[in-house]
Amino acid sequence: MLASYKLQHSFLFELHSTAMPLLTINNLTIEFPTRHETETAVDDVSLALNAGEILGLVGESGAGKSTIGNGIVQLLSKPGRVKTGEITLNGELISNLSDKAIQEIRGSRIGFIFQDPMTSLNPLFTIENQLVETITNCLGFSEKQAKTRAIELLDKVGIPEPEIRIKQYPHQFSGGMRQRVVIAIALSGEPELLIADEPTTALDVSVQDKILLLIKNLCTDLNVGCILVTHDMGVIANTTDRVAVLYQGKLVEVGTTKQVLSAPQHDYTKSLISAVPLASKRLDRFPLVEYIETVEKDLNQIDVSTHWLGQTQKYESVDKSMDNNKNDLLIIKDLNLSFITQNAFFKKNRRRIQATKNVNLTIKQGECFGLVGESGSGKSTIARMVAGLQQPDSGSIIYDGIELINNSNKKAVAEAHLELQMIFQNPYSSLNSQMKVADIIAEPILYHKLANKSEVTNIVGDLLDHVGLGRKSGIKYPHQFSGGQRQRISIARALASRPRLLICDEPTSALDVSVQAQVLNLLKDLQEELGLTLLFISHDLPVIRQMCDRVAIMKQGEILETADSEDFFEQPQHPYSQELLDLIPRFDHFVAR
Repeated sequence: MLASYKLQHSFLFELHSTAMPLLTINNLTIEFPTRHETETAVDDVSLALNAGEILGLVGESGAGKSTIGNGIVQLLSKPGRVKTGEITLNGELISNLSDKAIQEIRGSRIGFIFQDPMTSLNPLFTIENQLVETITNCLGFSEKQAKTRAIELLDKVGIPEPEIRIKQYPHQFSGGMRQRVVIAIALSGEPELLIADEPTTALDVSVQDKILLLIKNLCTDLNVGCILVTHDMGVIANTTDRVAVLYQGKLVEVGTTKQVLSAPQHDYTKSLISAVPLASKRLDRFPLVEYIETVEKDLNQIDVSTHWLGQTQKYESVDKSMDNNKNDLLIIKDLNLSFITQNAFFKKNRRRIQATKNVNLTIKQGECFGLVGESGSGKSTIARMVAGLQQPDSGSIIYDGIELINNSNKKAVAEAHLELQMIFQNPYSSLNSQMKVADIIAEPILYHKLANKSEVTNIVGDLLDHVGLGRKSGIKYPHQFSGGQRQRISIARALASRPRLLICDEPTSALDVSVQAQVLNLLKDLQEELGLTLLFISHDLPVIRQMCDRVAIMKQGEILETADSEDFFEQPQHPYSQELLDLIPRFDHFVAR
C-alpha cells in the first residue's frame, strides 16, 4: 500500500518539495493562563520543514518542544491557547481551522506519535479495534483489508506474533511494545507530515534502530516530512537533517545537524551537548548543564547525613566486594512467569508467552545493578515481581533474608516491601491526577507514619527541591507538568518512604540530558551516603555504563550474560550483547571531549 501511495502522490510531493516548505510556523506564541499568572510555553517561534526532511526539536523538559507539536494539530491541553502566529501545511493555513476541519487532517495528513503510549491508547479496546478504526477512517479500507494492513504495520514496528498480539489489550503489552503500537497507529493513515514526540523513549537500542530506520525510509521514499521531538542526542545525531534548540519556550539556535552538534553557537546548546553521557568511557559524575541557573545546580552538594532521608538506623556502611555473601541484599532464584495470550476452555488450546525463564540474580547491598534488554524481554516483569505487584508461577525472591513468595509471615513481607520502592516507567499513569503534587509525595510518609504531620510539609518541599522542581510546584497537579517533570515527581515520591532498595524502571526515559544528569547524580549521592541499593532498568546503555556496578543482559525472558559493567562494555561475551553495543546511536563522532 505504501508503494501505491508513493506512485499516486509522487508528482504532488515533488511539486511541494520544490515550490514551498511542507510546513511553516510563523511567530507562534502559546500560553497557558492560570488563576495566578499566564505562563508562556512557546514564545514567538518560527520554523520551516521541507518534504522529506527530518527536523529535530531538542531542549530541556518544559522548553516547549511537545507544545509546538500539540499546537500544530490543535491538541493543546486546556486552558492552553495559541495567542499569536500562523501554521500552514502545503500552503494551506491550518491554525484557524474549526474542530471538525482539523479532525479530518489529524491521522490522514498529519500523523502523531504521542509521548505517553499508555494514555494515548484506549484501555477498553483491543489493539485491533484501535488500528482498524484508524485505517478505515483515514484510507477508506474495508474491515478485512484494514485488519490485514494492521497486522502488516505491527510486524513493521517489530511486534512479535502480530496475528496473536493484535487481539490483546494495551495493558498486556510492555511499555516499549505499547510505544510501537502507537507508532503503527501514527503510520496507518499514511500521512504527509509526521510529528514524533519522543518516539523511542521506551525502546531498547535494537527496536529503536528499527523504528528510526522506518521513519527515515518513510521520509526518503515517500517524501514525508517529520518533526522529531527527542532528548536523545544520539538519535538526533544519527537521524535528523536539521536541529532546532529550544530554551524556556524560545528558539535559541537552528541549523544543520552537523553544524549545531559540532560547532554550537549558543551557550545553552554548548552546555546541553556537554552533558550528554558517552558510551565510550565511565565518569564519576554526570556533567551538569551549567547554563541553567536554578536550584538544580546544587543537587550534587546534598549532605544526606543531616538530611531527613538519612535519619534512620536501617542504613549501614557496607562492603561491596563481590565475594562477600553476607552483603547479598536481594537473591532471585529460578523465577518463572508466563502470561496467557490466547485463552480457551481446554488447556491444550491455550497459548502462553513465557515472560521470565529460570531467572537467577543476586544484588549486593549498596550496589547499582543494571538490567538491560529489548522491550518485552522481561525486565519490568522482574521489577514488578520484586516489588510484590505480580506473583511468579514459580521461584524464590529473598530480600535481606526474608522470603517474599508464599511466606505465611505477612507482617515481615509487608515490612520488607516498605523498603522496596519503585520508580515506574510511565510517570503520568502512576500519579493520581486528582491530587496535588505535595499530597502525592506526602501520602506514603503519612500512611506509614514516618514523620509527624507538622514535619511533612517541610519534608515534601525539601524533596521537591532536591529533584529540581522547587517546593512551589507542590500546589500544582500532575497534568500541569511536562513528561520529564512528572518523572521527577515520581522519583520524589519513591524517595519519600526512605527505601533501602530502589527499583528504577526506566527512570530517565522521559528526561532530557540536563535533568537526567541532575537526577542520576542525586541517585549516586543517595547510594553513596545511605548505602542505597539500586536495581536499574534501562535501555540507555551510556547511562547504564555511568550508573551500574554490574549488568545483566536479558532476551526473551532469559539472562544471557552477567558481568561487571566495565567488562561488559569493553569485552561483551554473548553475541546479543555485542549486537546491542554496536547499535548504540553514536554521538561521539560529532563532539570531541
